[in-house]
Amino acid sequence: MNPLDLLPELLILAGAVAGLVTGLFVPRDRQRVVAWINAVALAGSAVATAAVMTNQDKMAFEAYAIDLVTNVTRLTVALATLLVIPLAAAWAAGTKRESELYTLLALAALGTIVLAGADDLLVLVAAYLLASIPAYTLAGFAKDAPGTEAALKYYLMGAFLGVLMLAGVTLAYGLAGATAYPQARVPAVAAVLLLAGLLFKAGAAPAHFWVPDVAEGASRPVAAFVTTVPKIGAFAALYRLAVEVLNEPALLAVVAVVTMTLGNLAAFHQANVRRLLAYSTISQAGYLLVPVVVAGRSELAEPALLYYLAAYAITNLGAFAVVAGVGKDALADYAGLARRAPWTAAALVVCLLGLIGTPPTAVFAGKLLMFAAAWDGGYGWLAVVAAANTVASVFYYLRWIRPVFAQEGAGEGRAGPVALLAAACSIALGLAGGIILLI
Repeated sequence: MNPLDLLPELLILAGAVAGLVTGLFVPRDRQRVVAWINAVALAGSAVATAAVMTNQDKMAFEAYAIDLVTNVTRLTVALATLLVIPLAAAWAAGTKRESELYTLLALAALGTIVLAGADDLLVLVAAYLLASIPAYTLAGFAKDAPGTEAALKYYLMGAFLGVLMLAGVTLAYGLAGATAYPQARVPAVAAVLLLAGLLFKAGAAPAHFWVPDVAEGASRPVAAFVTTVPKIGAFAALYRLAVEVLNEPALLAVVAVVTMTLGNLAAFHQANVRRLLAYSTISQAGYLLVPVVVAGRSELAEPALLYYLAAYAITNLGAFAVVAGVGKDALADYAGLARRAPWTAAALVVCLLGLIGTPPTAVFAGKLLMFAAAWDGGYGWLAVVAAANTVASVFYYLRWIRPVFAQEGAGEGRAGPVALLAAACSIALGLAGGIILLI
């Protein structure tokens, strides 16, 4: 057992602990240093992951898989959380609990990574708790009425569905006498119970009700984080379970269809941009479930899921970064944004078109891979449903884009480097993906 195999996780943990301890001794008006500590730890984790990305697959402690799925999750989560930190720093500057905010972000990110690598049901439960408890706290971090309500709903639903997942683990252990994935026996009832917790983390139906409330009630940086980063680990965990433990493709296909359709229908008439993005993330969860459905049935399933997760994370964070920069939540507040702040408008348009899956953005290549995986895995009808939902989603994204180019509008807008970087990365990743697909 080589501890260096877990260096990316250990660096994030060390950054969280060092940041928390530093915050105890640093004056309240100088706690920005904790943001730098955690940013360096996340950057170090990303570098350490990139260095071992092509190494041979291995197991740590016979319960934690270190393979391509885990490494891509490590890299994506570290970089996505690194993008959230400047958004959080701009919002939390000067608050009395600034250092705790960065520590909670790091711990939630760590739990998300462990979710992806878990190859034992008990490790999966521990990772679920580590990814969830800091997120509940983050949702109510501002201590205002909307945030408190959002945190309460988030916690109650997460606790309830977490108990159901634990019941599934108990049932599986009772039947097999083991919790390791290769030895686990999961009947249909236990499979449904196990899926409950992971679908909650993924923001998929029927465990999606918390998403719009948290996206609207929590602070904008926290909304960006909880609607993006936990999904990465949740879908990686779902994929690993689908390959090694579960045999429920029909159930997952139904969940995928319901999730993408419900998310799109609910987004059609949203006037609040945060709720619109929340329902957008629900529909994206439906698309991301498609590669999980064909896991083990198509060689394209794994690259489709991993590429789509990275593309979605960058694009969704970019859209939320614009919302954080503008500081307004009503669609009407974005009227005339292109005239007042052209770079902000450009970043927003790229991210929204990216969420649709318009070339040359990253999600476009991700959706092509997703469609190909579904067809190759014998679920062509699911690819058709996903394509129809993609076309339907154009309506509500254009409802946001259209007022941006209106001639009149009041207010200010500034994208900031995070939104511009996300938009640029979305295009660059999309072009790279398109070239790879052509080759």
